[in-house]
Amino acid sequence: MEANVRWVALTAVAPVAWGTNYFVTHEYLPADRPLSGAALRALPAGLLLLAVRGQRPRGAWWWRSAVLGLLNVSVFFVLVYVASQLLPTSVAATVMAVSPLTMMLIAWLVVSERPSATHLSGAGVGLAGVCLMLLTGVEGVSVPGVLASAAAMLMSSFGYVLAKRWSADADVLASTAWQLTAGGLFLLPVAAAVEGPPAALSLSEILAFVYVGLIATALAFAAWFTGLRHLPAGTVGLIGLLNPFTGVLLGTAVAAEVLTVRQLCGLALVLAGVVLGRPGRAERRGGGRTRTRAVADERPGSGEDPARDPSRCGPG
Repeated sequence: MEANVRWVALTAVAPVAWGTNYFVTHEYLPADRPLSGAALRALPAGLLLLAVRGQRPRGAWWWRSAVLGLLNVSVFFVLVYVASQLLPTSVAATVMAVSPLTMMLIAWLVVSERPSATHLSGAGVGLAGVCLMLLTGVEGVSVPGVLASAAAMLMSSFGYVLAKRWSADADVLASTAWQLTAGGLFLLPVAAAVEGPPAALSLSEILAFVYVGLIATALAFAAWFTGLRHLPAGTVGLIGLLNPFTGVLLGTAVAAEVLTVRQLCGLALVLAGVVLGRPGRAERRGGGRTRTRAVADERPGSGEDPARDPSRCGPG
């Protein structure tokens, strides 16, 4: 149980950092350069992690890194950048909180990870809180901004589950570095062609990019993919509800966005969803039996192909 709490706490670093990213992007980064802004967020973070864990991709990871970099970094970062500029911080972060249900359904289809009753109930409670926060207290919400945020949510949910399926035999820091580097490299020529030469940055913009790259990207993604390695996708998705919680608190406390009583109730429901959907004792015992069966199946003479065992893509 202590180990599980540790993985949950580590994974929670990511959505909290991402919740701050909406505020920093909205307040300090140039609004008219989403492609170059996304590239400056991704590439330095990827290169930093490569310096920490200097491993080159091997075998299938050459093309897997490209696919995951496109889904989890290139397209996702651009959409998040656009949403952050068009929406209040609280709304931009809140839309992404629909991802737990999306991740559960995709994980069921892609890695045969059936959502449990606790995961579904937690997601339902959290989603109710999201609706309270999103549908009240904010006037003039940008439809393109909401669509960009929703598209980012769908893109990342699929990309994260795909990363969970593919990353069982890869070092977490290395695979994260490959994805960020590949995604940043994809964005560079597109940004140059669409937005032109890089613009001069002010000191505040430079500091904002340093924060976004180091904390909201390098640290956050390393924590997130570590959580995906050790926890069910449903649990990780529910932890992601801390993203809108952080975004709403920052939007109201720092950006002076109005927080109504209904939004406070929504925040309470979001936190209740995270607590309600955490893995229970029976699930942990079941997960241990699954891992035991997986180890037994890998022994010579078992007659099973470990690559076809769905439990290999599950927790642990």
